[in-house]
Amino acid sequence: MAERIKLHPETPHVKRIFEIADKIKQGDVILFPTDSQYAIGCDYKNKKGIERIREIRQLDKNDHLTILCDSLSGISKFAHISDHNFKLIKRLIPGPYTFILPATKEVPKLLVHPKKKTVGIRVPDYPIAQGLVREVGHPMLAITAKKPEMEEEALNTYEREPFLREFEKQVDIIIDNQQELPSRGTSILDMTDDNTKLLREGLGMEALEEVFRMQREPLEEVS
Repeated sequence: MAERIKLHPETPHVKRIFEIADKIKQGDVILFPTDSQYAIGCDYKNKKGIERIREIRQLDKNDHLTILCDSLSGISKFAHISDHNFKLIKRLIPGPYTFILPATKEVPKLLVHPKKKTVGIRVPDYPIAQGLVREVGHPMLAITAKKPEMEEEALNTYEREPFLREFEKQVDIIIDNQQELPSRGTSILDMTDDNTKLLREGLGMEALEEVFRMQREPLEEVS
């Protein structure tokens, strides 16, 4: 049974963040809130943890997992970023965006799309997620917390407590921010070249569209 830890969404207890980060470094898999939906995560170097997360979500090798970084410099270590995309990403982080980028050799093979050689990366704008990444000392691996039987729209109908109980036997730690569950995920951007494509419309669309207006270029939406 997972350990339940309550944290304030804006001012999480620093000592508790330290303790959770230590457990992540020791191999724990956690359920935690982000600036979009809840995520399941672990240390990005934790192979057993990654396998557990793939099993929970029943993912195949073609499904992207996401690396959570704390800064643009963190992104540049794990992804090749053109000057064009650098400017775009700089304006969007931290925020509810997932960037699909060409992976560098620093990315573990388990996190690289086997055919496209890409990786999903994001910098969350949320104190709990930011604190965990900072105290772990390097990026975390994360993906939206959802079971295979949960339809995309089903997450809109869950209340916090029943949702958290769904994962009690599958993760080691559950962080409860005692807030209503967010119903929308991140906006996903394909940045494998300089022709940015919107793969999924989610949170932060207004700011995203404003950035592209400033750049004076269209945002292509992939249906």
